Amino acid sequence: MDAELRVPILSYEQIRKEANAFLLKYNPGSTVPVPIEEIVEFSLKMSIVPVPGLQRTLEVDGFISSDLRSITVDQFVMEERESRYQFTLAHEVGHAWLHKAVFGRFNFKTIEDWKNFQMGLTEEAYGWLEFQAYSFAGLVLVPKEQLIHRREAHENRIKAEKLNPNTDAAKLIVARSLAADFKVSPSVIEKRLLKDR
Repeated sequence: MDAELRVPILSYEQIRKEANAFLLKYNPGSTVPVPIEEIVEFSLKMSIVPVPGLQRTLEVDGFISSDLRSITVDQFVMEERESRYQFTLAHEVGHAWLHKAVFGRFNFKTIEDWKNFQMGLTEEAYGWLEFQAYSFAGLVLVPKEQLIHRREAHENRIKAEKLNPNTDAAKLIVARSLAADFKVSPSVIEKRLLKDR
């Protein structure tokens, strides 16, 4: 691995700005759930390549090629785990959007090439790449304005039923409802709500 590999150090707010720029360009109508698969295939012109057993073999749901032209995904995740699949696509798009200069310096197209690339990263470089792509995915799939608007709507529904929206049970109902709205996991919603209450 190149000892001179420089991973950009971006704050959460910088990643938010990048995610907002991405959404403005590729989802200007603020469609929810964000049509990430359509964006990947039709707007970004990337191929989605399903591979059986990818998660079991490499313990990843997907990865992007160094030329940023294809995203390889676990076939089971693609076919059976919709929210995880959506997040995987958004995560890999995050690498393309934020880390083009990093990935462009390497040539990996196969699973083995990608594994070797990943194994050659320092722990710090890998941590920054993944933190940024995870953050980007959550911000793209759960845009702030829609999150706040829909959270308020779900809380108002709970209040209309004469329930206290501040109880753990009510918060769980809201998180699950929001997860269904955005087609993400409840854990993605919980993380987003911590940042945008």
